[in-house]
Amino acid sequence: MRVSKLTFAALAAVAALSLTACQDDDSGTAQGAATAAPTTGTGTVPGSAPASGTPATSGSASSGPGKATPPSTAAPAASTGGGKSAKCRTTDLTVTAADRTITGDADRTVVVELKNHSSADCTLAGYAGVDLKTSAGTLSAQRSGEPVVAGVVKAGKSTYFGISYPANTSGGSGVRITGLVVTPPDETHPITLPWPGAGSLPVTDGAGSPVKIGPVGSAGQGE
Repeated sequence: MRVSKLTFAALAAVAALSLTACQDDDSGTAQGAATAAPTTGTGTVPGSAPASGTPATSGSASSGPGKATPPSTAAPAASTGGGKSAKCRTTDLTVTAADRTITGDADRTVVVELKNHSSADCTLAGYAGVDLKTSAGTLSAQRSGEPVVAGVVKAGKSTYFGISYPANTSGGSGVRITGLVVTPPDETHPITLPWPGAGSLPVTDGAGSPVKIGPVGSAGQGE
């Protein structure tokens, strides 16, 4: 009977240890499952900010579906910007030419006047196109290289530029001048005028034109 009691006692102790181990394993598994963080297919936690490779749509400078576009600050194409005067057109101008050669000068001078006959101020800047009609064909004037200064031509007022050319002192007939064609700066519509200067140019063998022009605004009425 003593042996049987010992055997039953040993079996009870083993059973108690087995039960305790099972309970510990179950408890450890539950605790481990509770500490795992959730993951998503994009690599971000739900509710967090967008990943750096995905632009946010709020305040974005890009355009396209779902993206905000900032307001444009460009001025309309037809605007002259801040109330500035528009450019003078050929239809705004009365163009005349007069001989203004000063006695003793080596070259002769014709001054071209561009008068703004419109009811609004306008701007002129740059070199006009100048062609002389001659017995040898059309001769285009060369620019003098003087700096260009933009200017406003008031309604009813004028601006001027000069044409210089060599005097024909050869004693021969030279090249006869028959007319003057002036195209205002930034325009494509010319005006044909009678030539008011000397009747001819000397015949030259050199390359280039002997006729020179200054920019608009470079000459005065008396020059």
